[in-house]
Amino acid sequence: MKKLLILGAGIYQVPLIKKAQEMGIYTIVTSIPGNYPGFEIADKVYYENTTDYEAILKIAQDEKIDGIVTSGTDVAIITVGKVCDALGLPGLSAEAAAIATDKILMKKAYMDNGVRTARYAVLKYDDNDHLDKLKDFEYPLMVKAIDSSGSRGITRVDDDVAFNEAVEAAHAVTRSDSFIVEEFIEGEECGAQAYVQNGKLEFCMPHGDYVLEGDVGVPIGHYAPFDASPEVMADMEETLAAAVSAMKLNNCAVNADFILKNGKPYVLEIGGRAGGTGLVELVEIYYGIDYYKNIIKVAMGEHADFPTDLKKPCACHLIFSKVEGILESQENNNPEDPHIIDVQFDKKPGDKVNAFRIGPHRIGHVITTGDTLEEAIDALEKARKNIHVVVKPQA
Repeated sequence: MKKLLILGAGIYQVPLIKKAQEMGIYTIVTSIPGNYPGFEIADKVYYENTTDYEAILKIAQDEKIDGIVTSGTDVAIITVGKVCDALGLPGLSAEAAAIATDKILMKKAYMDNGVRTARYAVLKYDDNDHLDKLKDFEYPLMVKAIDSSGSRGITRVDDDVAFNEAVEAAHAVTRSDSFIVEEFIEGEECGAQAYVQNGKLEFCMPHGDYVLEGDVGVPIGHYAPFDASPEVMADMEETLAAAVSAMKLNNCAVNADFILKNGKPYVLEIGGRAGGTGLVELVEIYYGIDYYKNIIKVAMGEHADFPTDLKKPCACHLIFSKVEGILESQENNNPEDPHIIDVQFDKKPGDKVNAFRIGPHRIGHVITTGDTLEEAIDALEKARKNIHVVVKPQA
């Protein structure tokens, strides 16, 4: 039986585990100890930090794995790349993984290759003259930890006080001695999902984003197709292809974040893995492909087909709480409806829930479809109104 090493045991890795088992593949999961649902269903579990390359490599060697993969998180990408290089496995290289998880390397790759992106500066935390070095920049600005994911350590700032607070927040979540400051681009947040196999961009699915506004916008849902002109859609695909090439990504899923300003897409950042927040499910509905299966096939050294003829409109939205507390109840009161593809709860009554700030704080999701985008979005809004979650705030 072939073996697949899956890094992470959270809600975004569970579908990978289930799909691999459905394909007759032995699943080995590694993650730090915790209340992660993947531990209960994997064939074998190792309690190791996914960022500990030496420990993960030893597991991979001892188990004689045939492939390694993750989904929905950037934390383990460096390890995936290093293990692929060390064992000659399919997947993104260590070099590409480094670029995809280090915002300084990523921005440099974009600038060196003419990819449209925000102007930026690199500063060190222990410098005492941050603001002096930013005299050519004007507020608002974005302060970003260079090795974070899921919006951690990323803050929009509008004055000097907020800037200093944002630097402290970034420093608290990083292993680096440096951070990035970017000019803030005012525009519409959107993104794209894609897959690159053997150097070929197999598809590019631009999508619209629902964003929870705050210091930085956090995605809480998506929809496809993206409502833009053919010219803008073509520009997004060309920009994505240029960015993927600049980052040297290959044999991996691609999760891209854009800002659309005056009809021009600017790359915010790109991850070398599939997106969370229901994005894999949207790809599957939109194109009618088994995306998790294809991700696994490529990781195992097999060729995957990515047909793109269907283009079925669809939408998704997270279920979450705005307060931290204990989940008292959750109800899905939606009647049977062919437009509602899935209502999923990740938690159960009695579980602790976080006030939503990042994707893994979700309680569940809703996914809908329709013959038109308007129909899919309308079904989503109706479905959300029939979902009731009660969280008792913690004192």
